[in-house]
Amino acid sequence: MDTFLASLNLDPLILAKALVCAFFAVLFLQSGLDKVIDRKGNSEWLTGHFANSPLKGSVGAMLLTVTLLELTAGVCSIGGVVGAFFMPMAFFTVLGPVLSCLVLLMLFFGQRIAKDYPGAATLASYFGVALLGLIVVGVGKLP
Repeated sequence: MDTFLASLNLDPLILAKALVCAFFAVLFLQSGLDKVIDRKGNSEWLTGHFANSPLKGSVGAMLLTVTLLELTAGVCSIGGVVGAFFMPMAFFTVLGPVLSCLVLLMLFFGQRIAKDYPGAATLASYFGVALLGLIVVGVGKLP
């Protein structure tokens, strides 16, 4: 056990990278799995949410796309947690926050189109965390 703990680099920057990835792993795995488990409920809610928007006819495709990207961002973020400790510039440590930003932009776009401005404002705070996460994971990689 002592060897394992000694092998972990508990540098604050490494911890920040791991925690950012853990945050997005929890966020997007929970959200993506909820969309898989309760697909009907999510589809019904989204159909109503976009009923008066130009996106009303594409709810099924949007739900599938967002579900797949959320699950991918969550899985990559788990890989980023592991990578942060054992390979500080690991591919997944960067890919998790990048995919998280892309998913959040998609969700933000949808909220704005649906004129759900409070929902869009909430997503803006998540996007801020994602951007800070990208900066954190990029430290040490910049020239």
